Amino acid sequence: MRKVLVLEDEENIRSFVVINLRRAGYETIEAGTGEEALEALEHHPDIKVALLDIMLPGIDGFEVCRRIRAMDNRIGIIMLTARTQEMDKVTGLMTGADDYVTKPFSPAELTARVDALFRRTGGEAEVLPADEIYQPPFRLNIRNRTLEKNGQRVKLTQVEYGIVRLFMENQGKALSREEILDAVWGKDYFGELKIVDVNIRRLRIKIEDNPTSPMYINTVWGFGYKWGG
Repeated sequence: MRKVLVLEDEENIRSFVVINLRRAGYETIEAGTGEEALEALEHHPDIKVALLDIMLPGIDGFEVCRRIRAMDNRIGIIMLTARTQEMDKVTGLMTGADDYVTKPFSPAELTARVDALFRRTGGEAEVLPADEIYQPPFRLNIRNRTLEKNGQRVKLTQVEYGIVRLFMENQGKALSREEILDAVWGKDYFGELKIVDVNIRRLRIKIEDNPTSPMYINTVWGFGYKWGG
């Protein structure tokens, strides 16, 4: 079942989101507070994607995102932000979100974002060419969608996994931000290129010995990124 959690305290916005997701074939679980959202996740462990509003009474969207990531890295998370909240977008991504949608948004945009993230979280079958990619000190298990560094598991979101897999399958090749965006988020993605940069920054914190002087994910200035030398 394609389940999506919708956390939004404004009932009219939540109803708008729910109606459009249901039309697109999703089952929606609604929550008006962060506390309700966390309780819903306990009762519905098969939720694949969560839409989280930031400004909420009590526990805000950032804290809900942190708690979800502490429990489960497979759930796709989209933050709902206001147009003027530029820093909220970056903060949400660094907290563990996979994407953000800026209010006001169109039903087509929202559905496309959810569709892309649902595919990325493994909600639909994927043909696997091989079980593992081994590039010391990293071992990527494609069947289980996991990464180890020096034998230790690195906790990745499914978007981060997608980025690492793309890099490891293209070792030494410079990839543009546009190529990364198309490969990981999908060619029909409506968002901005900076989502790539923020996810790379978050990924470096997890896998680099020194994130400020990266050895594995190297910046190709004015173009994009490259895995390895």
